[in-house]
Amino acid sequence: MSKLVSDANAVTWDEKSFDPPLLEAGNAALRWLGPVISLGIFGAVLYQLRGLQIGGVAAMLPRSPLFWLAFAAYYLAAPLFDLLIFRRLWHLPFVAGLGALTRKFVGNEILMGYIGEVHFYSWARSRLKMVAAPFGAVKDVAILSAVMGNVVTLAVLAAAYPFLHVLHLGVAPRTLVAAVVITLGSSLVLLLARGRVLTLGERDLAFVAAAQLGRVVVTALLPALLWHLALPQVAIGWWILLAAVRLLLSRLPLLPNKDFAFAAVAVLLIGRSVAIGDLMAMMATLILATHLIVGAALVLAEFAFPQQAAE
Repeated sequence: MSKLVSDANAVTWDEKSFDPPLLEAGNAALRWLGPVISLGIFGAVLYQLRGLQIGGVAAMLPRSPLFWLAFAAYYLAAPLFDLLIFRRLWHLPFVAGLGALTRKFVGNEILMGYIGEVHFYSWARSRLKMVAAPFGAVKDVAILSAVMGNVVTLAVLAAAYPFLHVLHLGVAPRTLVAAVVITLGSSLVLLLARGRVLTLGERDLAFVAAAQLGRVVVTALLPALLWHLALPQVAIGWWILLAAVRLLLSRLPLLPNKDFAFAAVAVLLIGRSVAIGDLMAMMATLILATHLIVGAALVLAEFAFPQQAAE
């Protein structure tokens, strides 16, 4: 099959980047994919609203403008890094692209992992003038996101290894070794087989990997700044250490009760006198509330102004 080249605003691709038959343009299922996922996001928003306790959280929220700037940066980091990537790959329009990528982020967070990629794929696939076969690029970006997350996690583990006995993670050494082997093995397999698995050219892959590495580092460190701004009596160095532990626990497989383990480490390092539990509950609720507000607004805008959302 010969190589095909789209217009100047699209990408060059070969047979590896063609969409799977189920996802080809004109497929009846594809036409309903985006709206169905959008309705799923809206349904998840309504469901999550039942247990949201806004009053208690509002009383704990910091009043510092710096906190809210840091929170906005943390929340928008993933969509903005994705926008940076897809503007290079597809010359993605800024406003419409940011809206679609934010829907992707919210879908992953409040529905299930990678459902956002499916929604974003559906959005891009319906815009053939922008890119002819988006499946390969969406797939490659998702794979490199996972690989870079694993790389940073392993780097954090290597740096923290001498101190693991002090942290009392509650994890058996055998379980930790198995988790590391699985994490390292999956990333190595993907990198070694990149010629068969990945679609983009080497330069684009290097750019995507660098952007995903930046995203992982930024989203790992910004929570430490948020925690410090909320509880300034605790030195930010402790929060950075806890952010590294949080990243480590969140990425490694085979580790049960990750949130409990993280809370236990936080109390162990900083002490029970500090309102760590209240802080973590406040941050979790704030993030969920933001997901609900942003998700509902984007889905309603998508249905109310379909033409504007498509441009």
